[in-house]
Order: sequence, then C-alpha cells, then structure tokens
Amino acid sequence: MHSVIATQKVDSPTTPKSSFPREQTHSAAVAGELNSSFTALFQATAIILKHAFFLEELKKTHSKKEYKKLLCEYGFWDEQKKYLKLAAAFQKFSPQDLAQIEPRTIYQLAENSKKYQPIIDQLWDLAEVSQKTVRQLVKKQRQPRKQKSEKPSIWRRTKNGKRYCQIPPIHEEDERTGIALQKMMDEEGLTAQKIVAEAIALRLAYKEGQLAYKNCQMQS
Repeated sequence: MHSVIATQKVDSPTTPKSSFPREQTHSAAVAGELNSSFTALFQATAIILKHAFFLEELKKTHSKKEYKKLLCEYGFWDEQKKYLKLAAAFQKFSPQDLAQIEPRTIYQLAENSKKYQPIIDQLWDLAEVSQKTVRQLVKKQRQPRKQKSEKPSIWRRTKNGKRYCQIPPIHEEDERTGIALQKMMDEEGLTAQKIVAEAIALRLAYKEGQLAYKNCQMQS
C-alpha cells in the first residue's frame, strides 16, 4: 500500500504545469511584431519626406511645363501640392530627423504651417524628435492663453503693414447718427470718412479751447 500511494503521488500531481514559458513566448512574439510594425511606419515617414524634397528639387530644376508633364505621367499632378507643403515646412530637417513622427502628424503640421510654426521651430532645437514630443507640444499650444485686458483700439493694419483707423458700428435705437451722416453724404456729396474727420476736428478744437459753444435763443 505504501508503494501504491507513493506511485499515485508521483504519477498524479495536484498542481498544474506552469504556463509561463508559453506566455513569455507569446509576449516576445508580439513585441517583435510591434517593433517591426513601428519600424515600417517610421520608414514610411522618412520616405514621404524624401519624396517631398525630391519634388521640390524637381520643380526648381525643370520648367513648369516639364515638371507638370513628368508628374502627369505618374498621375500625380493633383497630389503634388501637399508634398511641396511638407518640403517647405521641414526644409531645415533631414527625413531621418523626423522619422519617428507618424505620417498623418507631419501632414497636419505642414498643412497648417503658419499655425504650427512655433512647434516646428522647437523641434529644431531637440536632440531627438518623437511622436510623443510633438503631441505634447501641440497639446501645450492648444491650451487657452490668458487674455490681457487691453484698451479698445480703433487701429488696424493692412497686409503691407500700413495703419488705418476703423470706427466700430454705432448702435442706436433712433439711428440718429446714421441718419444724419447719410443725409450729409447725400446732400454734400462727401464721404463718410470726410464728414467724420471734420466732426472730430471740430470737437478737438472745442476741447482745446479754440471754439466756444454759444446757446442762442430767439428773442420774442
């Protein structure tokens, strides 16, 4: 009986065999596939940028007609603008510098290069650029800035930098100012700007003591 019991204890263990080796093998396989997949993704970004820089150089070295003909042969004429935007936005970088950014993100930065220029400039100062870093910079830029309390200003600027004044809309229930201004324009043939300028000049003269207001009453 002792012999039988001993045999049963050896042949029928109460604890199952460990599954750790199988789990470790599976985890290693997944890690390998992830590494391979992300490597391919990063290579795609570098290839896209190389193509963008190539198109930019091709456009510089060929006439517009030749350039268009070459791209039309590949059915690529309608697609070339977004690649030229990439080349313009990241002209200071090499494709490998930005290889760790996924493709959609570099398109996002290039399509809105004016908006994201501060972020692109910051990338230039980094030792290594990653997808996580770019997303953090984008998120930081989206945070609402505290608006400074500024005095109302009538000054605006044209595209060439020249300054001009713009009077905000005048809201009145009786529309008194607008009616009077329109009447002067119609009767005197003057522009609204001229009439407003004269009115302000008169008020300024009065404030400086050059004019005096006199309340005239008709004598009976």
